[in-house]
Amino acid sequence: MSNVTVILKAIDCGRASTEALLPLVYDELRRLAAAQMKDESPGHTLQATALVHEVFLRLTSGSECTWENRRHFFGAAAEAMRRILVEQARRKARAKHGGDMKRVELAEIAVSQDAPGAEEIRALDSALAEFERAEPEKCELVKLRYFAGLRESEAAQALGISRATASRWWAYSKAWLFERVRGELDRGN
Repeated sequence: MSNVTVILKAIDCGRASTEALLPLVYDELRRLAAAQMKDESPGHTLQATALVHEVFLRLTSGSECTWENRRHFFGAAAEAMRRILVEQARRKARAKHGGDMKRVELAEIAVSQDAPGAEEIRALDSALAEFERAEPEKCELVKLRYFAGLRESEAAQALGISRATASRWWAYSKAWLFERVRGELDRGN
């Protein structure tokens, strides 16, 4: 009998908690998650680690499930991963979550491959001024990242925010500015 099966039986009998299970199954769940996600499109927002954590929470919280053995547990984990990925895909396809929008990488935001022209600079300046009025903290992050060249962790530290917050703000700021600059340029043409 494997260590996983022993822990599953102990959890079932109330002699162990689910916390004892995670270190034994984490690496294998991570491999399973990576295999499940290998066919996902690039830029998928759900990472393998987050998928593992979500699966583990679903499998170990809520209803009382009795896991017969290691195989039963990992079979349920694979099914949970599949369901989470399907839920994520359905959620992202909905219009209110940007289903009708095309993901654009920062490198694609550049209007031209050459140095920006006067029109692009004016559009960016106008968008930044508007963004600074609407979102001053996020605009500060943009200035630190884009103009000062700081990495995400450095900018987060400078602003006194977490790296996760800086990451969310950066993603939001890029999208916001891209839309405004594109709108300015479209109106100008």
